[in-house]
Amino acid sequence: MDRFGDLDIFARVVAARGMSAAGREIGLSPAVVSKRVRRLEERLGVRLLQRTTRQLALTEAGHGFHERIVGVLAAIEEAEAWASQGAAQARGLLKVSAPTSFGRLHIAPHMTRFLDANPGVSVDLTLSDSFVDIVGEGFDLAIRIADLTDSSLIAKRLAPAHRVLCAAPAYLARAGAPDGLADLQNHALLIHNGAEWRLEGPEGPRSVRVASRLRTNSSEVVREAVLAGAGVALRSTWDVGPELKSGALVRVLPAWGSSRRVGVYAVYPSRRHVEQKLRVFVDFLMALYGPTPYWDEGLAL
Repeated sequence: MDRFGDLDIFARVVAARGMSAAGREIGLSPAVVSKRVRRLEERLGVRLLQRTTRQLALTEAGHGFHERIVGVLAAIEEAEAWASQGAAQARGLLKVSAPTSFGRLHIAPHMTRFLDANPGVSVDLTLSDSFVDIVGEGFDLAIRIADLTDSSLIAKRLAPAHRVLCAAPAYLARAGAPDGLADLQNHALLIHNGAEWRLEGPEGPRSVRVASRLRTNSSEVVREAVLAGAGVALRSTWDVGPELKSGALVRVLPAWGSSRRVGVYAVYPSRRHVEQKLRVFVDFLMALYGPTPYWDEGLAL
């Protein structure tokens, strides 16, 4: 078990970006923390951290090792909490942040069922497309749709998030279907908050520059524009799945889409004990969405 303790100390050093800060968090002196990390490096036979007088930096081996142990430590924490809390009833206020459209479509409609099943819990749901500071702004968790790399937080994947190129049949009848990625430059492209699409397909990852005549900070404006036949857009299937199934939208260049690493995640601070109210909410969403979420049913992806 002492080996797991060394892993935990190493992960805390990385999250705190220093041995002194990690030591204060767990009640150990910087010297003891340094000794435990050094013992871990000696056991593995590899240097995990580059130490200078001013800062610590992960080595390449340290970065890969840290990525692999964070999930293991989180699973151990959850197992311990489950065993210690048993069937303890979830209670208290749960503060949740979620993207505006996703929260409106795929969280809000299910809240009554969650609250009925957990009468001791109340929920403060904030919908915003800003990347909130979970700890600084006092949230218990945030729903994020991204290819996550932030190792200072626990991220539990709730569902895949597929993004596909699509357009309305009226637009394609008028402008024709693009023959390839290069041909997209001859089409009206719709985007918000950015200037490029990052795609993956038969030729690997590609970036497509998007010069749109319609500029907006709202994803929902782009959604309405593509439905109205204004051009081609890169949309999430959780957003336009019904329109793809009904034929109101048609996939364009179906071999291309967003990275398969993009997913819907529940993100929360890495803590020793995850509160029961947070645990039941995450479990509820995982059961609701599943590995093949309901919005992807019937789609060829």
